[in-house]
Amino acid sequence: MAFVSETEIRNLKRRHRKARLFRGLCAAVTWFSVLMLGVLLVQVAVDGWGWLDWQFLNSFPSRFPERAGIKAALVGTLWLSILVAVISIPVGVSTALYLEEFASRGRLSKLIELNIANLSGVPSIVYGILGLAVFVRFFMLGRSLISGALTMSLLILPTIIIASREAIKTVPMSIRYAALSLGATRWQTTWAHVLPAAFPGIMTGVILALSRSIGETAPLILIGALSFVAFVPEGPMDSFTALPIQIYNWISRPQTEFHELAAAGIIVLLAVLLLMNATAIYIRNKTERRLK
Repeated sequence: MAFVSETEIRNLKRRHRKARLFRGLCAAVTWFSVLMLGVLLVQVAVDGWGWLDWQFLNSFPSRFPERAGIKAALVGTLWLSILVAVISIPVGVSTALYLEEFASRGRLSKLIELNIANLSGVPSIVYGILGLAVFVRFFMLGRSLISGALTMSLLILPTIIIASREAIKTVPMSIRYAALSLGATRWQTTWAHVLPAAFPGIMTGVILALSRSIGETAPLILIGALSFVAFVPEGPMDSFTALPIQIYNWISRPQTEFHELAAAGIIVLLAVLLLMNATAIYIRNKTERRLK
């Protein structure tokens, strides 16, 4: 039997104490953050709940708080979310499939992976500058919905690609070998077996990415999303506003009533976000049950 000295025992006890202290510190920080979030949510609910009615949801912005509504921003956010999803999900998932299943492991592939990882940490304001220079001015798309959607798609593409690649990596190689051994091509194996098996994990990354895009304000301000819109956009080339822009506009005004309107707008934004997430989670869970 190995002999353990008293010094080693003391060192082991010291490490255990440090581990318990660190675990307690992490738990305290986590619960403090949750408490602060709860306080903010309660404050927002108290300030904004009284303004939530059909008139608020079905009216355009106004200089008079009692007439102000969020219709243009709500419709603009829904337009923007749909366009971002249509653009970013196919591009992001296709890129992840190519890098993970078809690309050779050479220097070019490693360079692409490194740049994708770096882009995921770039501040959103930089994407706003890029969208202003490329989509608004160079391609002359103007300050339109499509410019905003393309800019926000660039913002969330790294997140979708990284999450999708991790989900694809979790698919066992035995599934690929079985399909290939039965005569399936590489593309048939990827489309019919690898992609469905990785779909739940891919949906998780998509949920996180779209959740980020719906709450971003800085890129939309830079590309010229309007703060006062008295119409509903009817197509991708129309001018628009979004819920974060409208909330920012209201909160910047000195009147207390507009601050309460901003709180009501935050509640609507959270409701839209939760509805989108719930829909995506339902699709993911339904796919998981079908695969099992």
